[in-house]
Amino acid sequence: MNTVLVSLVSMGSLAALFALGLAVAGRVFSVETDPKVDAVEEVLPGVNCGGCGFAGCRAFAEAVSSGKAPTNGCPVGGARVAKLVAEILGVEAAAPVRRVAQVLCKGGLEEAKQRGDYDGPKDCRLAHATQGGDKACAYGCLGYGSCVKACAFDAMYMSDNGLPVVVEENCTACGKCVEACPRDIIILVPEEQGVHIRCRNLDPGRFIRQVCSVGCIACQRCVKTCPTGAIYMQDNLARIDYDKCTNCRKCVEVCPMKTIVWQEGKPLVLEKAAVS
Repeated sequence: MNTVLVSLVSMGSLAALFALGLAVAGRVFSVETDPKVDAVEEVLPGVNCGGCGFAGCRAFAEAVSSGKAPTNGCPVGGARVAKLVAEILGVEAAAPVRRVAQVLCKGGLEEAKQRGDYDGPKDCRLAHATQGGDKACAYGCLGYGSCVKACAFDAMYMSDNGLPVVVEENCTACGKCVEACPRDIIILVPEEQGVHIRCRNLDPGRFIRQVCSVGCIACQRCVKTCPTGAIYMQDNLARIDYDKCTNCRKCVEVCPMKTIVWQEGKPLVLEKAAVS
């Protein structure tokens, strides 16, 4: 009987000692959190997409609370979240600049020539790293939809022509499609921009014509026509400086290959500037 009693007392004492130790350890090693960071994290969408440039919503909350990120840095939350974050931090909300994904390739199944059948996994990165896909253009869209699979917001789908299409009203500019593309043909641009050069081929024009009917041939007509100097040549390819582009569409009119396109419904920046 005494042995049982002694055992019970010993076990109880040890349990109490361990509990006390855990309590002390909890106090010693506890990490105090900034209430502002907690409050900011609370209003964020919580999708941890990384579109803000940080490793998840908590990291963004810490960065914006310390002044290392703008209040409008969450692309998923948009203007509503930017306003809430600014109110929590007691600062003026930064003007939201909504960005959307743009696919800079126009060479689908109808426009780009095939070089053979690709016999491998229908994954863009694997195809690019191994056989290079079945299109003759080594720079264009592979057409296997890895960007669409990476999008968590139903903001992309594959067209019948084998090219990804962006649903801009659903796009949050999280950048997952950009990361998924091994050929860097997807970029994020301000939503208002409506003029785009949909080609990434760096080969000379005479080779472009052999593989794609809508590729940039570096004729430079767009460069000479642009009134703001927004278009320039780099590595045999015409490119747009979106900070200078006013959506005047003069380059669209002179492009002989129809590589430069205009998105209907986009605003004319010149008119907006005149009104303001």
